[in-house]
Amino acid sequence: MSVEAPVISCQNVWKIFGNDPAKFLKTMKPGMSFDDIRAEGYIAGVKDVSIDVHKGEMLVIMGLSGSGKSTLVRCFSRLHDITGGTITVEGQDIMSLPEKELIELRRSKMGMVFQSFGLLPHRTVLENVAFPLEMRGQDKHTRRARALEVVKLVGLEGREDYFPRELSGGQQQRVGIARSLAIEPDIWFLDEPFSALDPLIRKEMQDEFLRLQQMLNKTIVFITHDFDEALRLADRIAIMKDGAVEQCDTPDQIVLHPATEYVRKFTEDIDKARVVHAGVLAEAGATGEGDPVDAGATVHAMARMLVNDNRSMIPVQRDATVIGAMPRKAALDILLGAEA
Repeated sequence: MSVEAPVISCQNVWKIFGNDPAKFLKTMKPGMSFDDIRAEGYIAGVKDVSIDVHKGEMLVIMGLSGSGKSTLVRCFSRLHDITGGTITVEGQDIMSLPEKELIELRRSKMGMVFQSFGLLPHRTVLENVAFPLEMRGQDKHTRRARALEVVKLVGLEGREDYFPRELSGGQQQRVGIARSLAIEPDIWFLDEPFSALDPLIRKEMQDEFLRLQQMLNKTIVFITHDFDEALRLADRIAIMKDGAVEQCDTPDQIVLHPATEYVRKFTEDIDKARVVHAGVLAEAGATGEGDPVDAGATVHAMARMLVNDNRSMIPVQRDATVIGAMPRKAALDILLGAEA
């Protein structure tokens, strides 16, 4: 993980809905639960959350409906004013920004994609993608050139003159992504962008999204309620319940070491062998014999080798450098289940 200052830093953030929430927060008894707060006539949309998002990271926030994930992301961009705590974006306290500077920050630094595509039906693909640049005041030639560039990037070349009604759901979602990318945001917020798509198109969009992220290296906060989607996309996953973050960690650590019973239930049906990587199981300083395995290989990908191998410790390498050795038994326990 980068040692640079986080792009987004969220410290002890509260967002309470109700009559005079600021006064309630100041007088609130310590340790009140979500239900205790609700009994007082308030809703804790975000409950004492501290989380950082680093440059180039894809943080996936997940939870059931009403868990607070969308509310938290709206706080990140100050679409919601927070009730307590601090949020900084690239070192700026966004709660202290005047409205003009806040609008400029959103326009110049942030891209947003939501579940509803929000396309303008009377405008073509190219015109929809160029729309935020038009709002920015860019000249027609410049915005057309940029729109053509991102339309190609998301795989819609040849459909520039189509109208939204002439596109499939997946294609419409690509237009929404292209429109967001047109402004070249450093920070990208995506709120369940693929949830309205059927499973095949959804997987295709996830693949496309991973390809784009590999090329563009954006700082991304991605909301989903689908744990499989989170596992495919995330560098880290934050799991929310009743406005609070139950656990924020890498996919490997969340499935191996769930911090709470709620997180354990989220992960109990997950095939851990498809999530856990050799690098996580490697013991630094430990040695093994024979050919090393790659740190990025999943236990599932190594299954045949693990079953047929007889080494107790298997060397693990990252970028052609050995980083330690993985106990074969630990990997087999994940693959086959621990011995009783």
